[in-house]
Amino acid sequence: MMARHVDDVKSKFRPLKDRTVVNSLAQCLHEQFPRIGGPRIRNLCAEMILETLDTHLVSQKRLSHGQVVWMATAEDDPPKRYRKTSETKLVPVILDLSTEDDIEARIARAKPRERLLSKVLRLCQQAYEQGGVLSNSDLAELLSRDASSIGSVIAKYERENGCVVPRRATIHDVGTGVTHKRIICRKRYIEGKPTHLIAKETCHTRESVDRYLAAFSRVRQCRKEGLSKEQISFTLGCSRSLVHEYFDIDDEMELAQSGSDARSQNADM
Repeated sequence: MMARHVDDVKSKFRPLKDRTVVNSLAQCLHEQFPRIGGPRIRNLCAEMILETLDTHLVSQKRLSHGQVVWMATAEDDPPKRYRKTSETKLVPVILDLSTEDDIEARIARAKPRERLLSKVLRLCQQAYEQGGVLSNSDLAELLSRDASSIGSVIAKYERENGCVVPRRATIHDVGTGVTHKRIICRKRYIEGKPTHLIAKETCHTRESVDRYLAAFSRVRQCRKEGLSKEQISFTLGCSRSLVHEYFDIDDEMELAQSGSDARSQNADM
């Protein structure tokens, strides 16, 4: 038999190709977690870890003066029962914490509440456009304010403008962000807008809008049949606080509707 020809160059230098971060990390996984799996599984885990790091670590070259990187809750990952924040999907977002307009507003002696609102609206919108949602706690930490103050400023703005600020409370329907239900119901029953337009104007999916409207209709029907809040809560399997909220919305809808009917009668006279 002829002896196999050995390529000395390949045998000496090919191992250099294996000196990669992926292989180094895979070897570390093998040492620390020997039962995690074979080479293919270890390499796959290493690649996933590096991909996650690449997604979450933002280079300074991408940041400008006045900007910060913040880990926001992913917009497409709503909360689940018993799930911790550490188990929630996060996305890095770049936020304009201080802008030229902010400085100009301060020089012009704009009211502190107006300047705070401007920052809050900008940060929420920027995070939402990058696939994340900020909570009142996020905003409070970023702006060095109380979470209750942040919530109060946003709620007042939403009520006065009939819109929804895209933040975690409204997008994921958690916390104290209940204004969006009232706005959604008002847009349907007072303004007569279709679902797709309401969804667009309130930063919600069509499914979410339909769900809120259906829940409101059920509570409203039960109320018309004379059921108490406790009975409605038990019958529909929802909290008493939610029923109370829908009662308030129903009262507001009735008041707005009666006012609209009165104006129509005066116009006809």
